[in-house]
Amino acid sequence: MGFLDFLFGKPKCPRCGTKGARVSGSRVRCPNPSCRYFDGSLGSSGSLRASGSRASRRSDFSPAKPLTIRYRNFRGEEKTFTADEESLRRKHNHIIARVVPTGEEISLSRERIQNLDEVDYAVPQKVERVPQGPTARERQVLAYHKKYKTTSPLYESIRAKYPDW
Repeated sequence: MGFLDFLFGKPKCPRCGTKGARVSGSRVRCPNPSCRYFDGSLGSSGSLRASGSRASRRSDFSPAKPLTIRYRNFRGEEKTFTADEESLRRKHNHIIARVVPTGEEISLSRERIQNLDEVDYAVPQKVERVPQGPTARERQVLAYHKKYKTTSPLYESIRAKYPDW
């Protein structure tokens, strides 16, 4: 049936109606785990997986510098995550961390972190970048006066600020 699937869609299971079922002869294999015709070798997309293989998940992640994060989710449940301190980073109002046991990155709202002081202390602070040379506007003024061999008070103040330019 695969050739005409684009016209008719994926076949449905006759019992539960889940798309992606495979019908071969009188045998039905369904990807829905709650169905009587469930076949574990079918993935969620309905394609066959190699038997005995599992979805790849790393369960051996162990952080070099573990940090415990106490978190209250939107349902009000208290959760405790063990994260790698070196993987912490801040993005807007969230903390992104790589957690045990899978090593997956999760995003936690700062408003719901119970031990926010500890976590904020562990997040690396942004270092303000100090410009090494003149800004684009200052470079434009310097280049103009250098090219036409002229001077101005602005040019002189920029030259005093960057004598080696």
